[in-house]
Amino acid sequence: MRLAKTLFLGAFLSFVTHFAVGQAHDTFPPEHGDSAKLVKIFPNPAVEYLSVKFETPKARTIKLTLHNIIGNTMEVESELVDEYEIRLRVKDLPTGVYVLAVKEDGAPQNSFKFLKR
Repeated sequence: MRLAKTLFLGAFLSFVTHFAVGQAHDTFPPEHGDSAKLVKIFPNPAVEYLSVKFETPKARTIKLTLHNIIGNTMEVESELVDEYEIRLRVKDLPTGVYVLAVKEDGAPQNSFKFLKR
């Protein structure tokens, strides 16, 4: 049992380290190759705010859901910056890995991981 915990902790730390040394922002291509639906989240890792930027003006129609690494839904303040960008306040979240679910009506849900420091 102790070995399993050690292996899990090692795998988790290497996963977190991978995100910590990543680029300033991540670009996620949409499914079906439609470049008009490109989504960028930055900065990654985030400290105070996480920006979600869309290539097309659809920020008002997007539904965002934030989950911690074990799947619990986390409540955060969101701000509509403009038609292309939404900013989430992650300052009060504990340090860790989170999953942001992005859902648009009539489209499949996409999920993106980010690190909160």
